Amino acid sequence: MTLQTSGIHHITAFARDPQANVDFYAGILGLRLVKKTINFDAPEVYHLYFGNEAGSPGTIITFFPWPTSRKGRVGGGQVGITTYAVPTGALGYWEERLTSFGIAVTKASRFSETFLQFEDNEGLRLELVEREEGPNSGWSFGGIPADKAIKGFGGAVLFSTDPNKTTDALVHLLGLEKVAEDGEYARFRSAGELGNVIDVPLAAVSRGSEGAGTIHHIAWRAADFEQHAQWQGEVQSYGYRPTSIIDRQYFNALYFREAGGILFEIATDPPGFARDEPAETLGEKLMLPTWYEPHRAAIEANLLPIQVRALEGKRP
Repeated sequence: MTLQTSGIHHITAFARDPQANVDFYAGILGLRLVKKTINFDAPEVYHLYFGNEAGSPGTIITFFPWPTSRKGRVGGGQVGITTYAVPTGALGYWEERLTSFGIAVTKASRFSETFLQFEDNEGLRLELVEREEGPNSGWSFGGIPADKAIKGFGGAVLFSTDPNKTTDALVHLLGLEKVAEDGEYARFRSAGELGNVIDVPLAAVSRGSEGAGTIHHIAWRAADFEQHAQWQGEVQSYGYRPTSIIDRQYFNALYFREAGGILFEIATDPPGFARDEPAETLGEKLMLPTWYEPHRAAIEANLLPIQVRALEGKRP
């Protein structure tokens, strides 16, 4: 192992209702819709990206909202819980905000940290944790104060069908450091400030099934295109079979499934989401790759209309 990822680049999930998806992640959680595009392999489906003001690596959650999608089952071979970091002292605010929207919340503890756990409208498992590290978000929406806004990912909880092999890949392939174990979980840390803390249950988790309310894959950061090409060789040398390098417009990607069943991606930090539209208006227009532009009218006619809108919870 000669390379080390600095942490999570993005996490991609399945959903059903695109407007409900936007309402939850933009309207309730206050994230910015930084890119509205399509699934390049299935142009009848949106691909929506939510993150901080720039959609920086370590802040991006993306969705394929497919109205006819089956319901998934969270389990082994998936990201089980997506963790978001909020500023120190913000957890009480978020408990009140989520409750005001009728979202059930519970508190959990791991490694002396308190997590506020809840599910999105599709059943995707999420949690918030207070962390000092990482810059505050520069995006403010829906009345969420800047000092309470979600920073980006705190990390993730990986549900593995073979925890020993998954944790071995985290350390010896991706370069994370094992920093703690509490009898139920092992904790790993990368060098980045966001998306840098990964917890893995020590017991194997029975396999889940893909569908709405589950994670499709987790992507790890590569600093640039040159390093990305090196990662392909590293993955292959480790014994996995990476895909070819794929141009995803806003980053280059390669994929492989680790031995615990989780689909891993390695994605480049550049070029970012402002490559095809101004940073000031990110996410406002449906952006298509050049090969789909001749079909824009038909694609737009086939997609359900969506809008970013501020929502009002029922305050006590």
